[in-house]
Amino acid sequence: MKNKVGIYGIVLLLLVGCKVMTPEEPIPTLLVQKENRPKKAWKLVWQDEFETKELDTTKWTRIPPNNADWGNYMTSDDQCYEITDGLMYLKGIKNNDTLKDPRPYLTGGIYTKGKLAFQYGKIEIRAKLESAQGAWPAIWMLSEQKKYGDYPRNGEIDIMEHLNYDSIIYQTTHSYYTLELKQKENPPYYTTVPCDTEQFNTFGLEWYPDRLVYTLNDKESYTYPRMEGVDPSQWPFDQPFYLLIDQQLGGSWVGEVDPKDLPVQMIIDWVKLYQ
Repeated sequence: MKNKVGIYGIVLLLLVGCKVMTPEEPIPTLLVQKENRPKKAWKLVWQDEFETKELDTTKWTRIPPNNADWGNYMTSDDQCYEITDGLMYLKGIKNNDTLKDPRPYLTGGIYTKGKLAFQYGKIEIRAKLESAQGAWPAIWMLSEQKKYGDYPRNGEIDIMEHLNYDSIIYQTTHSYYTLELKQKENPPYYTTVPCDTEQFNTFGLEWYPDRLVYTLNDKESYTYPRMEGVDPSQWPFDQPFYLLIDQQLGGSWVGEVDPKDLPVQMIIDWVKLYQ
Protein backbone atom coordinates (compact mmCIF):
# COMPACT_ATOMS: atom_id res chain seq x y z
CA MET A 1 0.00 0.00 0.00
CA LYS A 2 2.80 2.40 0.88
CA ASN A 3 4.49 1.63 -2.45
CA LYS A 4 1.28 2.39 -4.36
CA VAL A 5 0.88 5.71 -2.56
CA GLY A 6 4.45 6.59 -3.42
CA ILE A 7 3.93 5.81 -7.09
CA TYR A 8 0.69 7.82 -7.24
CA GLY A 9 2.45 10.75 -5.55
CA ILE A 10 5.25 10.76 -8.11
CA VAL A 11 2.77 10.67 -11.01
CA LEU A 12 0.80 13.55 -9.47
CA LEU A 13 3.94 15.66 -9.05
CA LEU A 14 4.90 15.01 -12.68
CA LEU A 15 1.47 16.06 -13.90
CA VAL A 16 1.45 19.23 -11.81
CA GLY A 17 4.98 20.14 -12.81
CA CYS A 18 4.43 19.70 -16.54
CA LYS A 19 3.34 22.67 -18.64
CA VAL A 20 0.52 21.82 -21.03
CA MET A 21 1.71 22.60 -24.56
CA THR A 22 -0.69 24.10 -27.06
CA PRO A 23 -0.31 24.50 -30.84
CA GLU A 24 -1.09 28.22 -30.70
CA GLU A 25 2.56 29.32 -30.85
CA PRO A 26 4.33 27.52 -33.70
CA ILE A 27 8.08 27.02 -33.51
CA PRO A 28 9.61 28.66 -36.60
CA THR A 29 12.38 27.19 -38.72
CA LEU A 30 15.47 29.21 -37.82
CA LEU A 31 18.24 29.28 -40.43
CA VAL A 32 21.21 30.76 -38.59
CA GLN A 33 24.53 31.02 -40.39
CA LYS A 34 27.75 30.98 -38.33
CA GLU A 35 29.46 34.35 -38.05
CA ASN A 36 33.01 33.19 -38.79
CA ARG A 37 32.28 30.72 -41.55
CA PRO A 38 34.73 30.53 -44.50
CA LYS A 39 33.64 32.40 -47.60
CA LYS A 40 31.72 30.04 -49.89
CA ALA A 41 29.35 30.27 -52.83
CA TRP A 42 25.72 31.03 -51.93
CA LYS A 43 23.55 27.93 -51.55
CA LEU A 44 19.78 28.03 -52.03
CA VAL A 45 18.18 26.97 -48.72
CA TRP A 46 14.54 28.09 -49.04
CA GLN A 47 12.28 29.30 -51.82
CA ASP A 48 8.74 29.75 -53.08
CA GLU A 49 7.89 30.12 -56.77
CA PHE A 50 4.12 30.13 -56.17
CA GLU A 51 3.47 27.19 -58.47
CA THR A 52 0.50 25.91 -56.44
CA LYS A 53 -3.02 27.31 -56.70
CA GLU A 54 -3.21 28.07 -52.99
CA LEU A 55 -0.80 29.92 -50.70
CA ASP A 56 1.63 27.49 -49.04
CA THR A 57 0.64 27.92 -45.39
CA THR A 58 3.68 25.97 -44.21
CA LYS A 59 5.69 28.97 -45.40
CA TRP A 60 3.37 31.98 -45.23
CA THR A 61 0.57 33.56 -43.22
CA ARG A 62 -1.77 36.29 -44.44
CA ILE A 63 -0.94 39.41 -42.44
CA PRO A 64 -3.70 40.45 -40.03
CA PRO A 65 -4.70 44.10 -39.50
CA ASN A 66 -2.83 46.16 -36.92
CA ASN A 67 -2.68 49.72 -35.66
CA ALA A 68 0.44 50.79 -37.55
CA ASP A 69 0.12 53.02 -40.62
CA TRP A 70 1.06 50.15 -42.89
CA GLY A 71 -1.38 47.70 -41.30
CA ASN A 72 -4.61 49.70 -41.20
CA TYR A 73 -6.22 47.82 -44.08
CA MET A 74 -4.52 44.41 -43.94
CA THR A 75 -6.98 41.54 -44.35
CA SER A 76 -7.20 37.81 -44.97
CA ASP A 77 -10.07 38.41 -47.42
CA ASP A 78 -9.63 36.32 -50.58
CA GLN A 79 -10.31 39.40 -52.72
CA CYS A 80 -6.78 40.63 -51.91
CA TYR A 81 -4.98 37.41 -52.84
CA GLU A 82 -4.57 35.48 -56.07
CA ILE A 83 -2.10 32.92 -57.38
CA THR A 84 -2.18 32.44 -61.16
CA ASP A 85 0.42 31.03 -63.57
CA GLY A 86 3.18 31.02 -60.97
CA LEU A 87 2.55 34.59 -59.83
CA MET A 88 1.32 35.80 -56.44
CA TYR A 89 -0.92 38.88 -56.59
CA LEU A 90 -1.23 41.01 -53.44
CA LYS A 91 -3.95 43.60 -53.97
CA GLY A 92 -5.09 46.91 -52.56
CA ILE A 93 -8.78 47.43 -53.26
CA LYS A 94 -11.74 49.61 -52.43
CA ASN A 95 -13.98 47.84 -49.92
CA ASN A 96 -17.43 47.44 -51.43
CA ASP A 97 -18.94 45.72 -48.39
CA THR A 98 -18.54 48.05 -45.43
CA LEU A 99 -21.29 46.20 -43.54
CA LYS A 100 -19.03 43.18 -43.34
CA ASP A 101 -15.91 45.28 -42.71
CA PRO A 102 -16.23 49.05 -42.04
CA ARG A 103 -12.81 49.97 -43.40
CA PRO A 104 -12.84 51.84 -46.74
CA TYR A 105 -9.93 49.82 -48.21
CA LEU A 106 -8.53 46.31 -47.96
CA THR A 107 -4.95 45.19 -48.61
CA GLY A 108 -3.15 41.88 -48.94
CA GLY A 109 0.15 40.87 -47.41
CA ILE A 110 2.03 37.74 -46.41
CA TYR A 111 4.78 37.03 -43.90
CA THR A 112 6.90 34.13 -42.65
CA LYS A 113 6.48 35.05 -38.98
CA GLY A 114 6.36 31.94 -36.81
CA LYS A 115 7.31 29.76 -39.79
CA LEU A 116 10.70 30.87 -41.09
CA ALA A 117 13.32 33.28 -39.80
CA PHE A 118 16.97 33.54 -40.73
CA GLN A 119 20.15 35.23 -39.57
CA TYR A 120 22.70 36.22 -42.22
CA GLY A 121 22.46 35.20 -45.84
CA LYS A 122 21.10 36.53 -49.11
CA ILE A 123 17.43 37.00 -49.91
CA GLU A 124 15.94 38.03 -53.25
CA ILE A 125 12.37 38.74 -54.30
CA ARG A 126 11.39 39.18 -57.95
CA ALA A 127 8.33 41.39 -58.20
CA LYS A 128 6.48 43.97 -60.25
CA LEU A 129 5.03 47.08 -58.60
CA GLU A 130 1.88 48.81 -59.78
CA SER A 131 1.33 52.48 -59.00
CA ALA A 132 -1.58 54.41 -57.48
CA GLN A 133 -2.04 57.46 -55.31
CA GLY A 134 -1.68 56.14 -51.77
CA ALA A 135 -0.08 52.84 -52.83
CA TRP A 136 2.80 51.70 -50.63
CA PRO A 137 4.10 48.23 -51.55
CA ALA A 138 6.88 46.99 -49.30
CA ILE A 139 9.28 44.09 -48.85
CA TRP A 140 10.85 44.15 -45.43
CA MET A 141 12.03 42.25 -42.35
CA LEU A 142 11.44 42.26 -38.59
CA SER A 143 12.99 40.26 -35.74
CA GLU A 144 11.38 36.94 -34.90
CA GLN A 145 12.16 37.35 -31.19
CA LYS A 146 12.49 40.40 -28.94
CA LYS A 147 16.15 40.03 -28.09
CA TYR A 148 16.52 43.70 -27.14
CA GLY A 149 12.97 44.57 -26.07
CA ASP A 150 10.09 46.26 -27.85
CA TYR A 151 10.16 47.98 -31.25
CA PRO A 152 12.34 49.67 -32.45
CA ARG A 153 14.98 48.04 -30.23
CA ASN A 154 15.28 45.04 -32.55
CA GLY A 155 15.49 47.00 -35.78
CA GLU A 156 13.76 46.87 -39.14
CA ILE A 157 15.21 46.12 -42.58
CA ASP A 158 13.30 47.66 -45.49
CA ILE A 159 14.50 45.92 -48.64
CA MET A 160 12.06 47.88 -50.83
CA GLU A 161 9.37 50.51 -50.39
CA HIS A 162 7.63 52.34 -53.22
CA LEU A 163 5.32 55.34 -52.95
CA ASN A 164 2.52 56.44 -55.26
CA TYR A 165 3.82 56.95 -58.83
CA ASP A 166 7.50 57.41 -57.91
CA SER A 167 10.23 56.27 -60.28
CA ILE A 168 12.44 55.37 -57.30
CA ILE A 169 12.37 52.88 -54.45
CA TYR A 170 13.53 53.39 -50.87
CA GLN A 171 15.91 51.02 -49.08
CA THR A 172 16.15 51.75 -45.37
CA THR A 173 17.62 50.53 -42.09
CA HIS A 174 15.67 51.40 -38.94
CA SER A 175 16.56 50.89 -35.28
CA TYR A 176 16.38 52.60 -31.90
CA TYR A 177 19.65 54.25 -32.96
CA THR A 178 18.08 55.87 -36.03
CA LEU A 179 14.53 56.47 -34.80
CA GLU A 180 14.97 57.42 -31.14
CA LEU A 181 18.57 58.62 -30.96
CA LYS A 182 18.17 60.30 -34.39
CA GLN A 183 21.53 59.00 -35.62
CA LYS A 184 20.69 59.04 -39.31
CA GLU A 185 24.01 60.11 -40.83
CA ASN A 186 26.52 58.04 -38.85
CA PRO A 187 26.13 55.97 -40.97
CA PRO A 188 23.47 57.07 -43.51
CA TYR A 189 20.40 54.99 -42.83
CA TYR A 190 18.72 54.90 -46.28
CA THR A 191 19.04 55.44 -50.00
CA THR A 192 16.79 55.88 -53.02
CA VAL A 193 17.36 53.98 -56.25
CA PRO A 194 15.87 54.57 -59.72
CA CYS A 195 13.50 51.73 -60.56
CA ASP A 196 11.46 50.93 -63.67
CA THR A 197 8.18 49.84 -62.13
CA GLU A 198 6.79 48.85 -65.54
CA GLN A 199 9.04 45.79 -65.38
CA PHE A 200 9.74 42.96 -62.97
CA ASN A 201 12.69 43.76 -60.71
CA THR A 202 14.71 41.71 -58.25
CA PHE A 203 14.93 43.32 -54.81
CA GLY A 204 17.57 41.88 -52.54
CA LEU A 205 19.62 41.97 -49.37
CA GLU A 206 22.95 40.40 -48.46
CA TRP A 207 23.22 40.22 -44.68
CA TYR A 208 26.58 39.76 -43.00
CA PRO A 209 27.62 40.00 -39.32
CA ASP A 210 29.16 43.42 -40.00
CA ARG A 211 26.97 44.96 -42.73
CA LEU A 212 23.69 44.98 -44.64
CA VAL A 213 24.11 45.19 -48.42
CA TYR A 214 20.96 46.18 -50.30
CA THR A 215 20.66 45.31 -53.98
CA LEU A 216 18.45 45.97 -56.99
CA ASN A 217 18.66 43.62 -59.97
CA ASP A 218 21.86 42.06 -58.59
CA LYS A 219 23.63 45.41 -58.26
CA GLU A 220 24.68 46.81 -54.89
CA SER A 221 22.81 50.02 -54.14
CA TYR A 222 23.48 50.76 -50.48
CA THR A 223 25.47 49.35 -47.54
CA TYR A 224 24.71 49.88 -43.88
CA PRO A 225 27.78 48.95 -41.81
CA ARG A 226 28.09 47.89 -38.19
CA MET A 227 29.85 50.75 -36.42
CA GLU A 228 32.37 50.74 -33.59
CA GLY A 229 32.38 53.29 -30.78
CA VAL A 230 28.68 54.18 -31.08
CA ASP A 231 25.60 53.30 -29.03
CA PRO A 232 25.06 49.49 -29.10
CA SER A 233 21.50 49.99 -30.36
CA GLN A 234 23.04 50.79 -33.77
CA TRP A 235 23.32 47.06 -34.53
CA PRO A 236 20.43 44.86 -33.40
CA PHE A 237 20.93 42.76 -36.54
CA ASP A 238 22.50 39.77 -34.78
CA GLN A 239 19.32 37.71 -34.44
CA PRO A 240 16.87 35.92 -36.78
CA PHE A 241 14.44 38.02 -38.83
CA TYR A 242 11.31 37.05 -40.75
CA LEU A 243 10.11 38.39 -44.11
CA LEU A 244 7.05 40.51 -44.89
CA ILE A 245 5.69 41.30 -48.38
CA ASP A 246 2.63 43.54 -48.56
CA GLN A 247 0.64 45.89 -50.77
CA GLN A 248 -0.05 48.67 -48.31
CA LEU A 249 -2.41 51.63 -48.79
CA GLY A 250 -2.39 55.04 -47.15
CA GLY A 251 -0.53 56.42 -44.18
CA SER A 252 1.29 59.51 -42.97
CA TRP A 253 4.25 58.94 -45.30
CA VAL A 254 2.55 57.90 -48.54
CA GLY A 255 -0.48 60.18 -48.13
CA GLU A 256 -4.17 59.79 -48.83
CA VAL A 257 -5.55 57.09 -51.11
CA ASP A 258 -7.33 58.02 -54.33
CA PRO A 259 -10.04 55.35 -54.74
CA LYS A 260 -10.22 56.10 -58.48
CA ASP A 261 -6.73 54.57 -58.81
CA LEU A 262 -7.77 51.24 -57.31
CA PRO A 263 -7.35 48.34 -57.52
CA VAL A 264 -3.57 48.22 -57.37
CA GLN A 265 -1.34 45.22 -56.87
CA MET A 266 2.15 43.94 -56.26
CA ILE A 267 2.94 40.83 -58.33
CA ILE A 268 5.45 38.38 -56.83
CA ASP A 269 7.23 35.94 -59.14
CA TRP A 270 9.46 34.21 -56.58
CA VAL A 271 11.27 34.47 -53.25
CA LYS A 272 14.68 32.84 -52.74
CA LEU A 273 16.88 32.60 -49.66
CA TYR A 274 20.56 31.65 -49.80
CA GLN A 275 23.17 31.04 -47.14
